[in-house]
Amino acid sequence: MTRRVSTRNASVQVWQAYLNNRTKRHRDGRFLVQGVRPITQALANDWPLETLLYRLGTPDLSSWARELLDTTDVPQVGLVPELMAELGEKSGTTPEVVAVAHARHPDLADYEPGEPGEDFPVVVVFDRPNSPGNLGTLIRSADAFGASGVIVTGHGADQFDPQAVRASTGSLFAVPVLRASGPAQVVEFRDRQVARGIPTRIVGTDEHAPSTIYDHDFTEATILVVGNETTGMSSAWSQACDDLVTIPMGGTASSLGAPSAGAIGLYEIARQRRTFAR
Repeated sequence: MTRRVSTRNASVQVWQAYLNNRTKRHRDGRFLVQGVRPITQALANDWPLETLLYRLGTPDLSSWARELLDTTDVPQVGLVPELMAELGEKSGTTPEVVAVAHARHPDLADYEPGEPGEDFPVVVVFDRPNSPGNLGTLIRSADAFGASGVIVTGHGADQFDPQAVRASTGSLFAVPVLRASGPAQVVEFRDRQVARGIPTRIVGTDEHAPSTIYDHDFTEATILVVGNETTGMSSAWSQACDDLVTIPMGGTASSLGAPSAGAIGLYEIARQRRTFAR
C-alpha cells in the first residue's frame, strides 16, 4: 500500500515528534530509523516496521532505495522533499527513505542468555547514560565484540532516540537492549544466571580499582558495568560489583569516555577468550 503526502498533515506532525519527543515515542511505541545501514539491519533482523517514508520528486532514488521499496511489503508513504528533509539527520541532505519502527522492550526478568555448560555470555551495563550518541556507540561495540545484550540502568538516554539509532549503525536491531532501575535488578539477573548453571560475575570499570583490566580473568560469563559519563562508577554500583578493574592510561587525560571504556573492556574479554580457545 502506497500513498503520497505533500502537506504537513497530522501523520507528518506525529513522525516529526518522534525526532525529539521521548514521551511521544514511549507512549506510541514508535521511533524513526534513518540511514541506509540501520534500515537494512532492521529488515535483516526482522524488526517490525510500520511504514517506509520515501522521497518524492527528483533526483531519482538510488538503486538501494528503489529495490527496498520494490521488494518489501511494509506500507509506504511518499513525502515531498521538504517534508522528508525535516525527518532527516540534520546534515543538510534530504534522506531517500526513513522507516517508522515499532519499539521493542524485552523484560530483564525474562532474559536468559546462554546455555548452561555451553556458553559464557557477556552482557554490558551502561549506568544512566547522558548521551544518546554514546549509548548507540556502546551498543555498536557490544555487537562488534559478541556481547549477548546491553542493559541501560536508571533514567538514562533513550535507545530509540534517532541519535542512538544512528550511532549504533544498526546494531540496535541485532543486540537486545534492556532497561533496569538500578544495581539491584542487575544483581538479581546475575543470581538467576548462576541458578541456571551459568557462573557469572559483575565486573565494574573504575579508575581507582586495585587491579588492571588485563590481569582479570574474563573467560567465564561476565556482566561488564560502565559508569555514568559524568560521575563514573557510583558507590551503589561499586558495592554491587564482584570485581573492579581499571584501564591503565598514559598521557594527560584524566579518564576515558564511557563508550571507549566499554569498547576496551569488550575487546579485552574477546581477546582473552580467543587466546585461551587456541
